[in-house]
This record gives sequence, structure tokens and C-alpha cells, in this order.
Amino acid sequence: MRATTGALRLPLRGGHWRGSGGTVLGQGTGSSIDFQDQRAYVPGDDPRHINWQATARTGNTTMKLFRQEVTPRVDLLLDLSSSMFLTPAKSQRTWELIYFCIESSLRLGGTLRLHHLGASPTDLPLQNALAYSWPEQPAPTLDLPSALSNTPLRQGSLRILISDLLSPSPPETALPLLTAAQGRTLILAPATLDEAEPDWDGNIDFEDCESTQRSRRRVTPELKSRYQRAYHTHFQLWREQAARHRTLFARIPAEPAFLEAMQSEALPSGAIELA
Repeated sequence: MRATTGALRLPLRGGHWRGSGGTVLGQGTGSSIDFQDQRAYVPGDDPRHINWQATARTGNTTMKLFRQEVTPRVDLLLDLSSSMFLTPAKSQRTWELIYFCIESSLRLGGTLRLHHLGASPTDLPLQNALAYSWPEQPAPTLDLPSALSNTPLRQGSLRILISDLLSPSPPETALPLLTAAQGRTLILAPATLDEAEPDWDGNIDFEDCESTQRSRRRVTPELKSRYQRAYHTHFQLWREQAARHRTLFARIPAEPAFLEAMQSEALPSGAIELA
């Protein structure tokens, strides 16, 4: 994973953030080398920041203002419901996304919090994640809007949601909660071909991956076609609503190698960037 975060990173260098002193550009003025503006001198200003060229040209003492550097806040929101681990490939992709976001946030000096979304959302200690200590059993079906409304998101943070978005709730009920309080939002959604293009034919024994209840249904070509249309419509709605709410959105396929999967959609969309 460190090799991947050496090539790709979260989009924390772009935009203006809030937080304590750090290395990423903030919204206010500070002591970085990034020139922002200038203003008239007032008693008590640091003479090292006098713009001598402008002072000589105008006859008025002028100060240089530089961009503030801060430590960005990152709220990592984790959907650990059973559907995230439907197949070995999807399970591996889920964990790769989680640890990519953790490693990239820490490399960029972010103040990171991990939130386990569920019926009773809880914060996960970072040291537990770094020690690979996670809840033993996946959570039941995720009601995304309810979970988000109970999750304490910080003002002006980058909210990264890692979820396959298979919650039945429509995206317009969840995205306003993610983007509240001047937050920026990034959604990384692991996906597998077994869900998008299933090889169902004839009598199939289905097992609900959340409840483990089993049932047998006859899958006709027409039923399979209806499922595929509904599946693709669901994610098209997520794309449209994400664009409307200025949310970065990328689905991450489970089958390719991780670096290739991240470059297929996340990189062109701006959800990640080159390191």
C-alpha cells in the first residue's frame, strides 16, 4: 500500500482547508511561501514581510500576505456491512481502499478520524486500524442517511465515504448530510462484476448477504435484464446527485490490480491525484 500512496494520493493539496498549523494550504493568511495578497502596513507588523518594491513605487509601506498552512481534517466513513465483503475480490478491494485512505491522509499530515457507519455509528481508534483490529462480524444492512445523521462530522473536513452504496436509500437523502458544515466529500465505491453482470440462469438459490436468509427463484432473461437496468440506474442516480452536490465520486472495480483500478475512474474524476 505504501507503494501505491507513493504514486497516488487523496486530493488534499487542492482546495483551502481549515485546521491547526500544518503543511496544507488553508483559508486564511499565514506564513507559507504562497503569496496571497498585500495590504497597508499597520504598527506591529513583521518588517520581514514588507513589500519593499511596492513601498518604493507608491510611497506607502505595504505588507505581503501569504497563505496559511494548516493540518486538514479528514473524516473517513466506513461502510462495513456484509455486502462490502460479498466476494474475496471485493473484500480485498474494500480493505485496500480503507488503508490507502488512512496511509494517504497520514502522509499529507491530516488529522484523521475513522467512523464505523451502522445502526449506532461509532468512532474507531486509529491505533486499532493500524494494528488491523476491526469488528469481527460485518454490520447488517446500512441505512446510510440514518447512520450519517448520527455521525459527528467536523467543520470544514474532507469526508471520505467508502461504501458500495447498496443502501436502498436514494442519494439525495444522504449527500446533503455529507456536504453539511462546509465539508468536501469524496465517495469511493468498490464494485464487482458479480453484482453488475451476474451469470444467473434458471433456478437459483439466493442468499441475502446481510440476513443470510435463503430463497429459490427462477431467473428468466427478462428478470435478469430488469435487475441489470435497476442496478445501473441506481448508480447513474448517484453520479448525477454527486455532481449536483459537488461531490467527487468514483467506483473502484474489484477485479484489476489496485493501482490500475484507481487509475480507471478515480484519477480522471479528481477523486485521487498523482503524488
